[in-house]
Amino acid sequence: MNGIQYGLETLRRIRNNVKKVFIGKDNVIDMILTAMICSGHVLIEDVPGLGKTTLVSAIARSINCSFRRIQFTPDVLPSDVTGYTVFNIKTGERETVFGGVMAQIVLADEINRTSPKTQSSLLEVMQEAQVTIDGVSYPVPQPFIVLATQNPVEHVGTYPLPEAQMDRFLFKLAIGYPAREQELDILESNKSGRPLDDIEPVAGAEDILRLRECHKRVVCAAPVMNYIVSIAEASRRNPRIALGVSPRGSLALMHASMAHAMLQGRDYTLPDDVQQMALPVLAHRIVLKFEAVQERDTAEDQIGLILQTVHVPGVS
Repeated sequence: MNGIQYGLETLRRIRNNVKKVFIGKDNVIDMILTAMICSGHVLIEDVPGLGKTTLVSAIARSINCSFRRIQFTPDVLPSDVTGYTVFNIKTGERETVFGGVMAQIVLADEINRTSPKTQSSLLEVMQEAQVTIDGVSYPVPQPFIVLATQNPVEHVGTYPLPEAQMDRFLFKLAIGYPAREQELDILESNKSGRPLDDIEPVAGAEDILRLRECHKRVVCAAPVMNYIVSIAEASRRNPRIALGVSPRGSLALMHASMAHAMLQGRDYTLPDDVQQMALPVLAHRIVLKFEAVQERDTAEDQIGLILQTVHVPGVS
């Protein structure tokens, strides 16, 4: 079995396992798996009660990875996230106590409810996969992914994530309400208990690391990379956008497109992959000008217009 076939089989097992408890949102599951393949982090913004925590827990159980949930509140300190050192009076030595990020899958629940200082404590670990405690750096266990949630309808007592923090997330996703038939299935599956309690691992951390190695070998040809850069440049020239896509955003779009190609069973990237990934990768990275916001324009609208105007290359 070659790398792509192995990856598809692993992803199929994980997807089917998660679908037992997270019903009717296969596209959301696939986006999380896409982020996991290319070492990205995900921000899920939606109203309470749609299963965000259930989704993250099911994925962690399915791949038998360590899982930590950090419930962000205004009194959470940066040291609660990264860790701190204490003096052990019995041994006379300082000991390191690791914070909530020292796990393979971290759920940063309601991330916009904590202070900007605490939010910024995630910047290093999300970019460098390490935490620094009293001047000493420690790598986090691999595979490592942060899945953060926030509620879009409550504004009292919240702190909007700054652009630098938003730029660390590969995707920003919304789950949305289930269809009627799907909600009936949810009720049926939860009549006699929590299906999440019955989830068993179907893959291991080593399988995810192998997927990441396969991802590195996916071909992204020069015309596709030129297409990605053209999209980024168009966002910077757009008169309705105050802050366009950064080079980090271009990199994120390339890696996400390569991972999307893997999910389609290909070892090469097409412009179609770029178009499929553009909205979830780029929309949260741009800032609209004041007049565009006043006219109820959205970042998604502008990315959509850019995709319509930028020339799509032919890939031989």
